[in-house]
Amino acid sequence: MGATWFKQTASGASCNDAYNKACDDAEDYAGHQESYNGTISTTYGVTDLSVNFKNSKMKLRDYINSQMERLNKRECAAICIHEPVCNKNKIKTQVEHIVTPGTKKWVLYYTVEADMHIGSFTTKGEAVKKARAYTEKTGKFSRVKVEKRLEKGESTVAKITYKKSSTEKEGRWVFFGWAAE
Repeated sequence: MGATWFKQTASGASCNDAYNKACDDAEDYAGHQESYNGTISTTYGVTDLSVNFKNSKMKLRDYINSQMERLNKRECAAICIHEPVCNKNKIKTQVEHIVTPGTKKWVLYYTVEADMHIGSFTTKGEAVKKARAYTEKTGKFSRVKVEKRLEKGESTVAKITYKKSSTEKEGRWVFFGWAAE
């Protein structure tokens, strides 16, 4: 199998994030083909050369051409062309409290499990009977676990979501290297 040169850009919160997105996009476009599709998805990872590029004072095209000569098959390098802007908010999450009126009543359940959930019962005797029947029928191991559940309502009491900053944005990287084909 041979190798083919590639160059593409992708955005992400970090170089690795953008690389993973680029690989996913390449597989969606060209398919998997057992790691020989001629795209970035056939490389073994990425090396970020952004600092080296900035220190070189070369034009982007010239720097990429100079690096292509040293890269081997399945190697990928990246250069950041737009720096990501991180969330600088002091608090980066938002909490939504879920209040259900009334008193909460907890009920004890006995859950029968094997390689799947078999059932939940209000008495241990019922659960053991069901577990024994399952084991006798299938010859597979089963177990009875005790659990507490709310009698009514939802057990979730809060939802936490990410609060994006108005200035936050993804970075953009150019990826290049030799893909397997």
